[in-house]
Amino acid sequence: MDRPDTPHTDEPLVAETQIERRSALAIWISRLEGPQTMGRGPVFWATAALVVLAAILYPLFSDPFAVGNSAYFMVWTFMAMGLGVVWGYTGALSFGQTAFFGLAGYAYGVLTINFGAAYGFTWIALMISVALGGLFAMLIGYFMFYGRIKGVFVGIVTLSVTLVLETFMAQTAGPQWRIGEARLNGFNGMSGMPPLTIPWPGGDVLLYPGVGLYYVLLAMVVLCYLGLRMLLNAPFGNVLVAIRENPERAEMLGYDTRAYQMLSFALGGALAGLSGALYTAWGQYITPSSMGLTAAALPIVWVAVGGRRDITATLLGTLAVLFAFQLLTVYGSQYALIVMGALLLFTVLLTPEGLIATAMRWLGRLVGRAKR
Repeated sequence: MDRPDTPHTDEPLVAETQIERRSALAIWISRLEGPQTMGRGPVFWATAALVVLAAILYPLFSDPFAVGNSAYFMVWTFMAMGLGVVWGYTGALSFGQTAFFGLAGYAYGVLTINFGAAYGFTWIALMISVALGGLFAMLIGYFMFYGRIKGVFVGIVTLSVTLVLETFMAQTAGPQWRIGEARLNGFNGMSGMPPLTIPWPGGDVLLYPGVGLYYVLLAMVVLCYLGLRMLLNAPFGNVLVAIRENPERAEMLGYDTRAYQMLSFALGGALAGLSGALYTAWGQYITPSSMGLTAAALPIVWVAVGGRRDITATLLGTLAVLFAFQLLTVYGSQYALIVMGALLLFTVLLTPEGLIATAMRWLGRLVGRAKR
């Protein structure tokens, strides 16, 4: 009697696929440390974990106003990290981050005013707004980089785009300037859009400035920071740094430098758009002044003071400068911008790598000597 055929199974193929996925995940996790980011080893990650733990516990020992204010600070870190990628890693100084910020902010307002916040639509509006910021940045980047615009002219073009967009939005005060139910309101800006909303069986959770929004933003900042570390230590980040250091040599090695610059610019625009949409959701308003000359210059100060060539220094520097700037605004508003300008001048002349980046390198050397 013949033996029945052995049934065919895909178990070896499934096992091989699982191994490949684990190895790919291990590769990406290993890129949390690399040549393009400072900080590595148990001491660095233990310190980072303690900082995150302190941030998690902070609302338990603070008043609601301070917690909401801290959430406001975190809103801006995405735009700063995006500018760090564009300027620090790719070498293209951009004044256009606030243009992408404003475009995404207005997009969030228009979408949520017209479609409401039911069924978690605010998160869909957030993603659409971020995508619009990134696509607009990609379009501008395409014309700039494929048009061989470089150096100081990138700053001039992006600043022009920002000022044109601000001027246009300031002139939309008439009743004819509306998209569905959403009126643009010119220089008065848009208001009345809902905050981020989490659908919940017992009733939607509205994330007004407070503890709930603080924790959501903290999680987003941590995930964005870790994701950027992995991306910048990947081949993509290495090519960006090669373009920054010597674009002609990178092109001779076979890389399409214009495509990498455009993608980097799009990433920076998407992150600026994320800040814009979150800012609009945080305060339920957006105005053309958020795209003005002063607004366009401030991210440059944050990133330069922290350290534009390291994402950790950019993040820490942005939070520190924002906190200091708010204190100056409260207790000496007439001097706030002057002090920010002086701080930028001091950084450029004495610590061109950034105050935070320089301090981190100094501490790293001390730790290394102590180990030896």
